[in-house]
Amino acid sequence: MTPSTHPLFWRDPALPFVELRQVLDGRKVSYAPHSHQEWSIGAILKGQSEFLCADRLYSVERGALVMMNPDVVHACNPRQDSPWAYYMMHLDKNWLASLLFFHGIRKTQCWQNSVADTLLSAQIYQSFVAVCECLMATDLASAEKRQRLEAVLVDVFTQLASDNSESATTLPANNLYQVAHYLHQHCLQDTSIEQISAEFGFSTGYLVRAFKRHFNMTPHAYRLNRRIQLGQQALKQGQAIADVAQAIGFSDQAHFQRVFKQRVAATPDQYRRSLSS
Repeated sequence: MTPSTHPLFWRDPALPFVELRQVLDGRKVSYAPHSHQEWSIGAILKGQSEFLCADRLYSVERGALVMMNPDVVHACNPRQDSPWAYYMMHLDKNWLASLLFFHGIRKTQCWQNSVADTLLSAQIYQSFVAVCECLMATDLASAEKRQRLEAVLVDVFTQLASDNSESATTLPANNLYQVAHYLHQHCLQDTSIEQISAEFGFSTGYLVRAFKRHFNMTPHAYRLNRRIQLGQQALKQGQAIADVAQAIGFSDQAHFQRVFKQRVAATPDQYRRSLSS
């Protein structure tokens, strides 16, 4: 059985325009600011989190939908010790644009960014969660899943077009996300935390304490975590473990194996074999 702390991914070759991720226990999850090529929508199932979209920061909790336009930098992280769980769906923007045009919601088949970052509607939230459960079900045909998905997306964008929906609470900007973005982009560099602190105008002691309080790990651990994520991507592509270790900054393969197992709950070889089986 997959541990509840591990994300579950759903894909269907018959529905190549949609991908779904489910996290049941995300208390230890930390995401650096990042972006996707797809239009994305997520549902907070449990707990509270901070949602960063471009330069806008929101407080969101169970019942909220969050939305991200293609190529817009964003991040969503749980509040300290919050029992966080969520669904996240990624949709091909061109397929979605055609769907909205067909139903008369948009006047062009070219993709146009949505305006709102969040949506608070109990009815649409429940419908979205239900369609996520439908997609992950093993006893439904792809055609039925597509029909239900399209109906929910039409409802979402109809609600957004009405421009009378409630939004989540906004929060003041938090410069720690800038540090996280730097660590994400430059994770293979060994720039000292002292240098990074000075670059962003923090004392080293304050940055380490504040960063750990906000992201549940120190800046050094955050950078290490990002390297392991890159290692996972390389292992998925079938690269040799020794080559992966060296490429992501581990001169000692045993150190890579130990750090990898701490974060993934499997050795690099177990992770690679489980994906190919």
